[in-house]
Amino acid sequence: MIGSIDPVLLVASLMIASTPILLAAIGEMVVEKAGVLNLGVEGMMIVGAICGFIAAVKTGSPLAGFLGGALAGAAMAALFALLTQVFQSNQVATGLALTLFGLGLSSLIGQGYNGIRPPATARLDLGPLSDIPVLGRMLFSHDWMVYASLGLVAAVWAFLRYSRAGLILRAVGESHDAAHALGYRVVRIRVLALMFGGACAGLGGAYLSLVRVPQWTEGMTAGAGWIALAIVVFASWKAGRVLLGAYLFGGVTVLQLNLQAAGVAIPVQYLSMAPYLITILVLVVISADRSRVALNAPAMLGRNFHASR
Repeated sequence: MIGSIDPVLLVASLMIASTPILLAAIGEMVVEKAGVLNLGVEGMMIVGAICGFIAAVKTGSPLAGFLGGALAGAAMAALFALLTQVFQSNQVATGLALTLFGLGLSSLIGQGYNGIRPPATARLDLGPLSDIPVLGRMLFSHDWMVYASLGLVAAVWAFLRYSRAGLILRAVGESHDAAHALGYRVVRIRVLALMFGGACAGLGGAYLSLVRVPQWTEGMTAGAGWIALAIVVFASWKAGRVLLGAYLFGGVTVLQLNLQAAGVAIPVQYLSMAPYLITILVLVVISADRSRVALNAPAMLGRNFHASR
């Protein structure tokens, strides 16, 4: 039965399944590098999913759908920024509330959109690369968002490593008081990081409803936002490892679906929970070495900034 699984199709499906998580995780990594802990990623993703879906259906354009999803995620991030950076609310509690708010809001505005098919997102024509035997189907036959997500990872890595703005953002995450003393606007930098992270989460949600599924289903993120948060920790706040973590989780998800389709004699419930169980186990292993986690995590992560101090 396992021999009936097509490895070429498996890898191709892996890249599609990993894209929404990769988008959300790379955005959250930037947010956490600025010293902010945003647990509202799940809420941002689900609002991005329904808003992107509605925008695509109303306009007939997948591009408008992705733009709508990004704007919706950024709007949710702006609300989070207002509460945590201006009104100094607790970041953990606010993030959890934002997730619950996003789930409820998406359910409300998604009424009447069940069973509707969005406009198809065309695959990117890569010419001769798509015709390469095996590799062409695996790597070069996807929609443009798959490659945009990979480009975004590379851009974030270069931004944080080589640019002056990236250095300032990292400085804010390591010591916001020192950055403030040097004249940098800590709150503004964190708000911009949050807006970027929210837009990425919204894009990930829109990809779910426009490409990955593609349809609107209430609660369709199914914990993808929480997985994105876990991947950031798994990746030790490094862009390359975020890519690895997202593709690892996406691979496990696709594999369990293929095992179900192949009729493997394992209860469906065990296969369905496998990706989440593996994520928990990975986090437990990583957390065992607390000194390494503490060394890699931004020093100001989750701590509010008070300019008066």
